[in-house]
This record gives sequence, C-alpha cells and structure tokens, in this order.
Amino acid sequence: MTTTTPAVPSPVATPAQGAPLHPLRDFWRYFSASKGAMGGLFIVVTVLLLAAFADIVAPYAPDLTDNSVFLVPPAWQEGGSSAHLLGTDAIGRDILSRLIHGARLSLTIGIAVVAISVLVGTVIGLLAGYFRGLFEIAVMRLMDIILTLPSLLLAIVIVAILGPGLMNAMLAVSIVVLPHYVRITRAAVISETSRDYVTAARMGGAGHLRVMFSEVLPNCTAPLIVQASLGISTAILDAAALGFLGLGAQPPSPEWGTMLADAREFVLRAWWVVTFPGLAILITVLAFNLLGDGLRDALDPKLKR
Repeated sequence: MTTTTPAVPSPVATPAQGAPLHPLRDFWRYFSASKGAMGGLFIVVTVLLLAAFADIVAPYAPDLTDNSVFLVPPAWQEGGSSAHLLGTDAIGRDILSRLIHGARLSLTIGIAVVAISVLVGTVIGLLAGYFRGLFEIAVMRLMDIILTLPSLLLAIVIVAILGPGLMNAMLAVSIVVLPHYVRITRAAVISETSRDYVTAARMGGAGHLRVMFSEVLPNCTAPLIVQASLGISTAILDAAALGFLGLGAQPPSPEWGTMLADAREFVLRAWWVVTFPGLAILITVLAFNLLGDGLRDALDPKLKR
C-alpha cells in the first residue's frame, strides 16, 4: 500500500518576510524618519502654495498704498489694526501682502537660478568627466578660480558690469553657484564610467552621446537633486543680498531683500518693517536646507541606517 504526501505550497514572499520595497516607498521611509526634513517639506510646500495663490490669499495688492495707515504696527500691538495683521510700511503698504507676493518672486528667483545652473553645470561636468584630458583641466581650473572668489562679491561685480536689475541678478547668482554642479557632476561621471554597465554599453556599439545621456547621466541624478534643493536656499539668500544692496529687484517689487533695504531707516521706530521680511528669508532658507539634508539622507545609500 502506497501513501501519497500532500503537496506543500511554495512560500509566498511578503513585505514582513523581507520582500524589497518599491524605490519610492523605500525613499519615503527614510525621508519621513527625519523630523527636520518633514518640517522643512511642510514649510516649503506652504510657501509654494502661498506663492502660487498669492493673488487670492493676499488681502491687498502688493503696491497698494494708503495715506491713512503709515507705519501701523501689527494687529496685536497697541495701535495696530486687524485690517493689517503684520502692520504697514512707510507709505501705507500692507506687510503681509507684500511678503506673500514676495514669496512668489523669491521662489521664482531661486528655482530659475538653480534650473540654469543645473542645466549648464550638468552638461559641462558631464563632458569634463567623460572626455577628460585638456578640456577637463581647463574647465576645472576655471571652476576653481570662480570658487576662490567670495560668492557675494563676485555676484556684485557681475551685476555692476551688467547693470542692476532682477534678470542680471539671477544671471550673476547662476554664475556664482555654477561650479558646485560642475564639480558634483564630473565626480559622479568619473565614478560611473568605470562600472561594468558602461563598458557593456560601449562594447554593444553605443556612441558617446548615448553612453553619456542614456547610461551615465541617469545614475548621477541623486547628488544633483540634493545640491539643487540646497542651491535654492543659496540663490534666495544671494538674491536677497543683492536686492538689499540695490543691485537686484528694484522698487516697488515686493522682493524680500528689497523690502529690507526700504526699511533700513525705520529699524528703531518700526521694528516690524524689518523683522518680518528677515524672518521670511530665514524660515524659507532654513526649510530648504532641512529638505536638502533629508533628501541627502534618503538618497545616499551610505547614510541609510
């Protein structure tokens, strides 16, 4: 008499048994573990929404003046008004409205500067890291020269040559931060070109353009994303500094640095006209820095615990 052994079903992998997570879920797990990164993300999203819907959220137009409310203090201070929660400036413009519209301008500057720098810096760094030789030496020495100069001083010199204005300030800041993206891209490309998949692509008949842009470049994006998130804060800060010096956005633009410049003479008798634009710059720059740190921890395998 023979007995048959019932078939045992094969085990099915489950997440609890160690099945690999989707890359996006894995990224979010590491990113959300950092409270600082989540706080920075919340502030950045809030500022982005305020900038996107500034025309709806802001109670007044940014350049609307009112002769009856010169230097009105914030609503909670004696003499303040609920019609102007953060007070007014020297010509009766609502501070809160100008801050909200200034968020749109400052974020536009930061994103545009980073977009230009990432695009140009990635192409230059990719060419320098892939072809090497004299071209690499010339490019990297030029980037070293730019890095040896103080960033704000170099931006001031460039704007002084081109003339004051928002577009020239954006171009100047883009040139100042360009070496960071060139160096990061070059280092990543040199590391990637020595890997087996690049050798396999070359042996398969892939040309230089395909190897660079289809094989190497996609694997160099992680450090560029981190640097770009940190670069937005640097661009906002440098643009605000140029605006404060009168070389960036010109009045009556509600740019935060320009607002600080307009309020210098009222520091002692109207603290709010200086404090709130300064806090806006501080909080936004800090939020982007925290976001960049969180992205670095989540994207860099060496930092994953």
